[in-house]
Amino acid sequence: MSSFEFIKFFVLFMLSLDTLTHFSSLYKVDIPDNKRFFRIGEVSRIVGVKPYVLRYWETEFPGIRPKRADSRQRIYEREDIETIREIKRLLYEEKLTVEGARRRLTAAKKTHSMSPSNFLREIKEELKQVFKMLQ
Repeated sequence: MSSFEFIKFFVLFMLSLDTLTHFSSLYKVDIPDNKRFFRIGEVSRIVGVKPYVLRYWETEFPGIRPKRADSRQRIYEREDIETIREIKRLLYEEKLTVEGARRRLTAAKKTHSMSPSNFLREIKEELKQVFKMLQ
């Protein structure tokens, strides 16, 4: 295999990794752009977990602190939903314990590191550019 063929194979392999490792994101509901606040039922549907799971995660993860409406209902913002999605990924895909996920989120906030999905997305874009140059 020539070095050109190897590079082409590697680029295609890396492009397919995003699909293989994050196939569950195919079933993910997008966060509506036209809304700023979400009730617990909407967040439950968007993230794909039951409302009681969200309430439990609020007790375990300090990064989830929804506001309360005058009616005492939980009101989540977009940042809350993104944090909840990351928690779900850590617990369900990476199979971390709640304590492990809490530590990972705390470390990520301290170092301001980018999430693995964003890191893969950037690599994917760079590999697409390399692939275009090789064609």
